[in-house]
Amino acid sequence: MKVFRIIVAVAALAAFAILAHTQTRPAPAPTNVAIIDSSTFSDEKAGIARVMAAMQSIEAKFQPLRAEIRGMRDRLSAMRADIQKKRQVQDPKLTAQQTDEADRLDVQIKRKAEDAQASYQRESLAVLEPLQKDIGTALTAYAQSRGVTLLLDVNRVPVVYAAASLDITKDFIADYNRTHPAGAAPAPATAPATRPAATPAKPPTRP
Repeated sequence: MKVFRIIVAVAALAAFAILAHTQTRPAPAPTNVAIIDSSTFSDEKAGIARVMAAMQSIEAKFQPLRAEIRGMRDRLSAMRADIQKKRQVQDPKLTAQQTDEADRLDVQIKRKAEDAQASYQRESLAVLEPLQKDIGTALTAYAQSRGVTLLLDVNRVPVVYAAASLDITKDFIADYNRTHPAGAAPAPATAPATRPAATPAKPPTRP
């Protein structure tokens, strides 16, 4: 019986100690959650003006090269069609020469397209990376100024459900477009204290 009473007393003292520790520990700060959809940044109508201007400048720069490759492909298609049409009525040696010429053109097109693709991606990265950092810095400042302690990008993190009132995408885009007009280049930015929660867009893969 005495042993039982001692065990009960020790357990009671431990419980009171835990309760006292719990009561004196400061409560954690409430989490202010918000969500954003960074895929909207590149939307033609509702996106960030600087992102659209950057992508349009890249498209314009590579338009002549894209047109050249398209013309080469059209010429190759015409050559293949002409060979097929005349194969039965012309000298086989001439058909072989024409086929070799078409094959050489096909190789040229593939190499030019591969070079254009690599150049396009390099240009996109060079243009969009500084813009991505600028938007990330602005987004961090925007969230901090509004007391947001957790910001989720639904374009990168699957979210099952979120109330519409948590979505700050439109408001941030409007704020960024107002404070960062499209005509001005993004200022060099230092890395923010936290990882940027969003990116403007992945570099395009054209042409």
